[in-house]
Amino acid sequence: MAVDRTPVLKRCRALDIDPAVMGYNKKSHREPKQSRRQPSEYGLQLREKQKAKFIYGVLEKQFRIYYKRAIRVEGITGDNLMALLESRLDNVVFRLGFARTRREARQTVRHGHITVNGKRVDIPSYQVQTGDVVAVAPEYKDLLPIKEAVIASEHMTVPAWLEVDIEKLSGTVLQVPTRDQIDLVNDETIDPQQIVNLYSR
Repeated sequence: MAVDRTPVLKRCRALDIDPAVMGYNKKSHREPKQSRRQPSEYGLQLREKQKAKFIYGVLEKQFRIYYKRAIRVEGITGDNLMALLESRLDNVVFRLGFARTRREARQTVRHGHITVNGKRVDIPSYQVQTGDVVAVAPEYKDLLPIKEAVIASEHMTVPAWLEVDIEKLSGTVLQVPTRDQIDLVNDETIDPQQIVNLYSR
């Protein structure tokens, strides 16, 4: 399986992403290199796709599959794409506060520490559905990384489309996330329409 091993802070700096998006509190003190050349329209579109792929930990082949699925669903393609990415199990684990970073969330799922509706799921790309209950498996609730993640998440806001019971280390998917419930779109970290424009070329 291909894995992106690029240092997170370095990649965040290159894509002009706040490391907090990935779950890191660290800030780089290096100034990003200023380019005198204005990016082309294609360059801007490509950058938005690169940001989305990096944040959600998706490689090109899988990202293209998400895009094709987004086209087939009724509604705005860009919003559908973001909803599919947000509904990945590893992202939900991060959003619920069961992992400190997105990469840690992916690892937590891969190691079989997470259950969906009581059944263990070790596929980070698993798509959660409305009504699904995502929880830390009972035998892993005392793991130090998970305990540390829960403490660190005390000041984190859980999205409106999720509901968390931090005492039970479980969360419920209330609905498919809408555009106004996805902070990465609302704070303009990602412009999904630029991604749609890129694939529509």
